[in-house]
Amino acid sequence: MHSGSLRTALAGVSTSLVMAVWPGPAAAQAPREHFVPSRPETVSWGWFPLDKPPVLTIDSGDTVRIDTLSHAGATQDEHPEASLGALGVSPDEILPDVVDFWASRAGRPRDGRSGHVITGPIAVRNAEPGDVLEIQVLELATRAPYGVNNTSPAGGVFSPAYPGSRPDDAGRDIARGRHLIRTGVVNSREVALFGDGIHVPLAPFMGIMAVAPDPVVGQPGVTVPGVQASRPPGRFGGNLDVKDLTAGSTLYLPVLQPGALFYVGDPHSAQGDGEVSGTAIEQSLTGRFRFVLRKDRTLTAPRAETRTHYVLMGIDLDLDRALQKAVEEVVAFLGAEHGLSPDRALSLASIAVDFHVAEAVDLTQVVTGRVPKALFGR
Repeated sequence: MHSGSLRTALAGVSTSLVMAVWPGPAAAQAPREHFVPSRPETVSWGWFPLDKPPVLTIDSGDTVRIDTLSHAGATQDEHPEASLGALGVSPDEILPDVVDFWASRAGRPRDGRSGHVITGPIAVRNAEPGDVLEIQVLELATRAPYGVNNTSPAGGVFSPAYPGSRPDDAGRDIARGRHLIRTGVVNSREVALFGDGIHVPLAPFMGIMAVAPDPVVGQPGVTVPGVQASRPPGRFGGNLDVKDLTAGSTLYLPVLQPGALFYVGDPHSAQGDGEVSGTAIEQSLTGRFRFVLRKDRTLTAPRAETRTHYVLMGIDLDLDRALQKAVEEVVAFLGAEHGLSPDRALSLASIAVDFHVAEAVDLTQVVTGRVPKALFGR
C-alpha cells in the first residue's frame, strides 16, 4: 500500500475496530484490529523496558497497525528542523511525532541504552515464558518521502568495536557523513532515488522486532541491571536487521516474559545484507501485524518464514560462531520438520541452503540460513 493511502486509512483511528474473523486458532471473540501511534508515551529510547505498562493488550489473532520512528532526525541534540533541514528537508516534510519525541527526550535515562526509537510494548493475553509468538508482517509503508544513511571511516564494519576490526580500520580513507536519500515512485514502484540514475527498489522491513528480553549483566548490550540495550540482537529478537522480514513474512520469537511484550522499531526502507556502513536507509514506517500465540511450539532462537524460504538464524559475537549456529539451526529444523538425520540434514544444508550475513555491525553478528521451500515440493 502506498504511504499516502495508508496514512489516509489510519486517519482518526484510535480505538479497536471489529474486523472479519481471521481463519486461525479459535479465540474467545472475533479478532480485532487496533492502532498504536508513535507518541512520546508509546515509545522507548534504546531499550526494552520490562516494567513499562503495555500501550495495548491484545488477544491471539488480533491485528495491529503500528507507527514507528526512525532515530535519524529524532535523537540528535539539534531540533529536527535544524538537523534535517541541513540535509535539505523542509519543515513540512518532518513528521509531527518526530518533533514531539525529540522534545520529550529530556529526562529519559541513557545509561546502558542505544539510539533506536521503539514502539511498545504490546501485551498478548495468556502469553507465558516457553510459548512462541508468531508475528505475521501484513503490510509496511513509508511515512516520509526520504530516509537517512550514515557512513564513517570508523563506523559499521570499520568500527574499532566491531569484533573483526583491524587496528588500522579507523584510519581508512572512506567517505563519511549523513546522506539524505529521497524516495519516490518510478515505473509504478517505490524506489530510493540514490542519484546519477541509480534507483534502489524499496523493500521496507522493521530492523527491530522483539519480545521483552531477560537481561543479565554481562550479556551483549547489558551493562546496567534490567536494561537490555537495543543495539545487539539476541534470542528475544531485537535488532536482527534481517531484510527478509518484509511484508508477507512471518517471524517467530520465544516468549521470555509474561504477556510476551512486543516491541518494534528501527524502520528501514532498503538494506543490503551485512548493513556494512552501520545503517540502512533509516526511514519511518507504518506496519500492520497479526499476532498469534503458539502454545504448540518451543524455540530457543528467532526463526522466520517467507513465501519461498524458511529462514533460520545464528547469533553470536563472533561471525564464525554465528555461521556455525545458523548451520546448527538449519540441521535441527530439517530434522524436526522433515525427519532428516543430522548427517543427511548437514548434507542438504551444504548443497541447497544459502547462508547470508544479515548484519555484522551491531556487536552480535547475525547469519541467516535460507532453506528453499521448493525443496519439499511446495
